[in-house]
Formats: sequence, C-alpha cells, structure tokens
Amino acid sequence: MQKIIQNFFLVLCATCFLAPMAQARDSLEIVGSSTVYPFATVVAERYGRASGLATPKIESTGSGGGMKLFCSGLGTSFPDITNSSRRMKRSEWDNCQANGVTEIIEVLIGFDGIVLANAASTKPLNLTRREVFLALAAQVPGEAEGQLIDNPYQKWSDINPALPGTRIEVMGPPPTSGTRDAFAELALEGGCKAFLWIAALKSTDKNRYKNVCHTVREDGHYIESGENDNLIVQKLEANPDSLGVFGFSFLDQNEDKVQGSLIEGVTPDFESIADKSYPISRPLYFYIKKAHVGVVPGIEGYLKEFVSEKAWGMDGYLAEKGMIPLGDELRVQYAESVLKLIPMKGDESL
Repeated sequence: MQKIIQNFFLVLCATCFLAPMAQARDSLEIVGSSTVYPFATVVAERYGRASGLATPKIESTGSGGGMKLFCSGLGTSFPDITNSSRRMKRSEWDNCQANGVTEIIEVLIGFDGIVLANAASTKPLNLTRREVFLALAAQVPGEAEGQLIDNPYQKWSDINPALPGTRIEVMGPPPTSGTRDAFAELALEGGCKAFLWIAALKSTDKNRYKNVCHTVREDGHYIESGENDNLIVQKLEANPDSLGVFGFSFLDQNEDKVQGSLIEGVTPDFESIADKSYPISRPLYFYIKKAHVGVVPGIEGYLKEFVSEKAWGMDGYLAEKGMIPLGDELRVQYAESVLKLIPMKGDESL
C-alpha cells in the first residue's frame, strides 16, 4: 500500500511541475543507443528543417545508459525519448514505474545486424559463432565434459588452424550498450550452445548458463571502446589484424574503410539481414514518455516524421542510411500506436 501511495504522489507531483517547467527548454531531448543515433539524428534534422522548430537534441549514451536516464523521472529535466538497440528489460520497466514514468510508448523501428569488422585493406574472416564464443568468452570448455577453464586462446589459429595466426583482438562496446547485450545473446550464446552440455544448463541452471555464455574475457583480448564507433574504425585502420564490433548500419556508412566478417558463411548485407539468413541480427526500438507529449514542443511532429513512409518505408531515407525496414504490416501497426499515443500495457515480453 505504501508503494502504491508513493507512486501516486510521484505521478501527481510530476504532472504538477511538467507544465510550469515546459519553458525550461524549447525542443525534445533524446538519449540512448549509439546504433540508433544516426537514424534518430537524420530524422531530427529533417524535422527541424521542415517545421522551422528547434532541432531535437540527441545524445549517444548507450541503450542501458539511456534507459537509466529515461526512467529517472518525469519533467523537462529528464529526456523525452530513449533509443535502444534491444527491447526494454523488465528491470528497466519496473524502474520507470517506480519513478512515475508509467505511460510508455514502444516503437519497433527496424532491424540491424551486428558485425565483426576488420580493415578493408585485409581479407575478411569467415567465422562461426562457436569460434567467436571460444575467442571471446571468459571461460571455455576444457577436455572433460562439464569442465570450464579460463580462456587460453591467444591467436585465432589456436581455435581453428584455418584461421589467421594473428592475435585475438576485438574492440567493442561496454556493458551499458545494447549492441553488447545483443552481441552476447546472439553471437556468444549462439556459439556457446554448440556445446551440448552447456546448452543443457539452460533448463537446469539458468544462472550458470547465462554466466558461461555471456561473460566476456577481461585479459586484453576484448577491448571496451566506449560508445564511439568512429573511434573503433580509426583503430581498425591503425591495426588491420584487429576486429571491431558494431552495427551493420555503421559498416554500411564506412564500407570504404572496413568490411564485415562472414558469419556461418553469410555476408552481412541489407538482404541477408532482411531475410534473417545472417545469424547476428537484432531489432531496434525507441521509447516515448506519453506525459511529455503536448508539454515539450516538437514531440508529435518528430514522431510523425519518423513513422512516415518517406522516412522508415522500404525506400525511405533511413533505409539509405543502412536501417533494415519493417515489413508493411508491422509498419502500419507501430505507426498507429505512435500516432494514437498507445502506451505499453506492461505485460509484453520484456
């Protein structure tokens, strides 16, 4: 009962100060995923030019960092929208509710692939998810079934003699990044499940299973490189033997500098991600505070621009930027929820 009363007053107080604080800024503020950042930026710029209003302010904080800021409360001192390269977690939903952010509109905007890229001056690698797991997991299977050992692999050829004899060095995002979450789930766990005794843990010991499959080594072979994908590209050019982890859209915009590794023999490109034959792909989202609509200027206009066919349609300008569009039915479904400001119910599969 005390928690219910506390939440009631959080919402009541938030609605009281939203209106008077509306003059604190004249445009919407967006945080979140570095992967969604370029898509949100181009929509914001086009909306600003067309409307004559202030261009929305967008900050790349990572999906996890964006969720934390977004869920911290209502009012113009908090962001209006957060971008995410994964779906909102149940823990994040609960945090939002506890802080009075009770009406949240979820928008699935499209799809993206996660690539392991190297410099365009070298040969692309052809990796399996099993090899990626063995290269980057903190612990890997030993000789005996059920045995785990600290990762001993130093070179790619230690894992597979057909791979280059170069040092394993992969630059990628930090734990706050949605790209890191998706990479762990789709690439590392995808390779982890190749070991049947580990796969069996999912039904008997979920915590151990996740710890084994998702924990990245910290001995210098995986290098956290922040949320700046441009920095990773610069480092790949400086060290052609290294690999970098980022979204396909960024690869697409830098194809003169970097190239994607094949995964299970499939090249990461627009078609293979759209038809789901590329095994490391993920959905992209953004989330809106309904309570801020009508208070912070520009939110509705920005949303209309984003879900217009000229933006997110099959031949829209976001596809030109590397985003893989939703199918026709999903675009209609999510456009309706956005334009009618239909909030999540809270029983979605978070």
